[in-house]
Amino acid sequence: MTVYRPTPIAPSEITPEEIYLSRREWMTGAAALATAAMLPASRAEAAALPTYYQSKYSTKDTPNSLNEITSYNNFYEFGTDKSDPAEYAGSLKTRPWAVEVSGEVGKPKRFDIDSLLKLATLEERIYRHRCVEGWSMVIPWVGFPLAALLKEVEPTSKAKFVEFTTLMAPDQMPGQRSRTLDWPYIEGLRIDEAMHPLAILAIGLYGRPLPNQNGAPIRLVVPWKYGFKSIKSIVRIRLVEKQPISSWTRAAPSEYGFYSNVNPEVDHPRWSQATERRIGEFSKRKTLMFNGYGDEVASLYTGMDLRHYF
Repeated sequence: MTVYRPTPIAPSEITPEEIYLSRREWMTGAAALATAAMLPASRAEAAALPTYYQSKYSTKDTPNSLNEITSYNNFYEFGTDKSDPAEYAGSLKTRPWAVEVSGEVGKPKRFDIDSLLKLATLEERIYRHRCVEGWSMVIPWVGFPLAALLKEVEPTSKAKFVEFTTLMAPDQMPGQRSRTLDWPYIEGLRIDEAMHPLAILAIGLYGRPLPNQNGAPIRLVVPWKYGFKSIKSIVRIRLVEKQPISSWTRAAPSEYGFYSNVNPEVDHPRWSQATERRIGEFSKRKTLMFNGYGDEVASLYTGMDLRHYF
């Protein structure tokens, strides 16, 4: 029997996180599909989410393969190596699951998976997904706008930011037994960022429920920001008046700012961010401002110094 022993490492040495079934099948079969990349095609193809359509926000870039997307991941709750999530995430129990939404809202609410599926028509959104350490993928996420969930709870005028929290379960997530980060994982967005139609809650990819290693059963996707902003396995969302302190900002504030917008003109202290290598390709390509979504999101930051608010 192989025993996982997470290795404590200093924050300065860490790179950040990141890179469909009927409702009845979803509830009973998603756990078995957590490692969908390793299933025979005939079984994996049988796992389809409720009806969805391709979003107008999808890129025309060719998506990475399912194997690439599910075998090369940042999910530090399962270890710091890119292969650790695929190897160890089978221990994650994604049913039952609920997301508590509270804070500065008129109607705090607890959403189970079935109620989340009813919030909005599911869309396939093919996004360029860039990690902060110089690699990227193109991933066909399936999900719905985060705004649809937030509107359900009626944010008050005091709701300036949205704070997200990952499941805390060291018995299921062996990386949480280490001191890699101050667990549980926390991330945040400004309220207008959270309400932008590009920001989605993903519940699937490539026509399947999310594999565990990709953030099952529900995760955030914010395509114009670095990958570690897209928090996985969410259990709590709070709308708050003050800017939350995200896990990576707490661990290394000089390296990971709150906004974390993709900006090739601002280097990470330990590497350049001007270029990236897409997984599956040999040569590097130029990094695009806002990860190529500038036309859609640049107006959110009018008048801001994006070197200071990095």
